[in-house]
Amino acid sequence: MGAASAVAPLFAPTGPLTTQVLGVPLPDSLVPIGGAIVVFLLLVLSAFFSSSEIAMFSLAAHRVDALVEDGVPAAETLENLKADPHRLLVTILVGNNLVNIAMTSITTGLLAIYFDQGVAVAVSTFGITALVLLFGESAPKSYAVENTESWALTIARPLKLAERVLWPLIVVFDFLTQQVNRVTGGQTAIETSYVTRQEIRDIIETGEREGVLDEEEREMLQRTLRFNNTIAKEVMTPRLDVDAISKDATVEEAMEQCVQSGHARLPVYEGSLDNIIGVVHIRDLVRDRNYGGVADGDLELEDLIEPTLHVPESKNVDDLLAEMRDERLHMVVVIDEFGTTEGLVTMEDLTEEIVGEILEGEEEEPIEFVGDDSAIVKGEVNIEEVNEALDIDIPEGEEFETIAGFIFNLAGRLVEEGEEIEYDGVAIRVEQVENTRIMKARVTRTQRDEDEEEPEPEDAAADD
Repeated sequence: MGAASAVAPLFAPTGPLTTQVLGVPLPDSLVPIGGAIVVFLLLVLSAFFSSSEIAMFSLAAHRVDALVEDGVPAAETLENLKADPHRLLVTILVGNNLVNIAMTSITTGLLAIYFDQGVAVAVSTFGITALVLLFGESAPKSYAVENTESWALTIARPLKLAERVLWPLIVVFDFLTQQVNRVTGGQTAIETSYVTRQEIRDIIETGEREGVLDEEEREMLQRTLRFNNTIAKEVMTPRLDVDAISKDATVEEAMEQCVQSGHARLPVYEGSLDNIIGVVHIRDLVRDRNYGGVADGDLELEDLIEPTLHVPESKNVDDLLAEMRDERLHMVVVIDEFGTTEGLVTMEDLTEEIVGEILEGEEEEPIEFVGDDSAIVKGEVNIEEVNEALDIDIPEGEEFETIAGFIFNLAGRLVEEGEEIEYDGVAIRVEQVENTRIMKARVTRTQRDEDEEEPEPEDAAADD
C-alpha cells in the first residue's frame, strides 16, 4: 500500500462539493488553504530546529559562561540545554524529523484529493524536499551562522519547551542511541571539546595571515601554548655558563664577582658547584657591608646566603613557576638523576619563554638573520626555536635540545671552527668554538621547492 493510501482516510472525498477531514465535512475550497497553512507552520518549525542545531553547537562554552555571569535573559536556559549536548542533539533531531515527515504526509494527502496517487507521492516528495532545503535548512542555517549568539539566546526557551513536549520520544531515542553506540563501539564525540590545542595554533596562524595579530603577538601566543610542555633542562642556564661564589669568599670578593658577572644574584657553593647551598643578592651585600653597622671583620658571607630549591632537570616549568612564586624565589638549582648540578633557572629564564629574549647591554641576539634562508645561531639556542625561525625540521633527541647538541650528535665527535655538515636540506657551518664548546653556527636552508628552482639558461645548455 503506497504512502498516499496510508493518509487517504485523513482527506476522503465525499462528493463534488465537500471533503471529509477526520470525519468532518468541509468545503473543497477550504481544504487546500488549511493544508497550506499547516505545511507553512511545519516549515517554520523545520527552520527553527535546523537553525537551533547550528546556533547551539557553534556557540563556545566560554561565551555561555560569560552570558550567564552578565545576567543576560535566557542565558541560564541556554546553559542548561548545553549541559547535556547529547540530549540536546536528540531533541533537535527528533523535532526536525517529525515536522519534515509530517509535511510530506500532509502534502501527499492533499495532492491525492486531486491527482493520482503516484503523481501525488512524486510531487510531494520533490516539492517538500525543495522547500525544506531552501527554507528549512540552507537559509535558517546561514542566518544562525552569522548570528550565533543572539539566535541561540532567542531560541533557548522555545527549544526547552520543545524538549518538554517531546520528552517521551527523546528519552526513547536517547536510550536507543546509547545502545547502538555500545554495540557498534561508537563514541559520542558531541560531548568532547570542540577546540583542540592544534586548532588554537591554527587559529593563531590564521589570525596573523588575516592581519588580526601581528608577528610578535603570534609568537607570544605560541610560546604560551608551548610553556606547559617545557622542562627545566630546556630553559636553564647550563653549568658552563654559571657564575658562582665560594662560601669561603669574603663579602668584598662576592660584591666584586657580582659586578664582574653582571648579575644581581649569584649562587654560593661549598666545595664545588655540585654542592650549592644558596643564593646571595648584591643588594644585601652592599646594604649590610656599608649600612649594616657591623664591623668589617664580623660580617660573614654565610650570614647573607638565602636558601633555594634543587629541582630535577625534568621538572615542568609551569609547575616550577608556580612553586617559585609561592616560595618567592628568583633562582633555583637544576640537578640530574645523580644529584650533579646541571645549571640554574631564574625567573627571567621562565619569563623569556613567554615574552622572548630579554637582552641586556651589548648582549647579542640568539638568532641573527644574515639572509632570507640563513642565520647565525648561538649554540645554546633550542632546536624548536631554530626550526620555527627558518621553517626547517631539525629533530630533537633524548640527549639534546640545542643546536650545539644536534651538531655533536650528528658529527659523532668534537668539531672545529669552519666544519660543515648537512642534514635533510639544511647546511650547518660551525662559526665559533671555545675549547670544546660550540658557541655559534651558521644554519642555512638549502632545500627549495621545485617551482622555486631557477632553470638553467638555454644558451649555457647549448654551449655544453
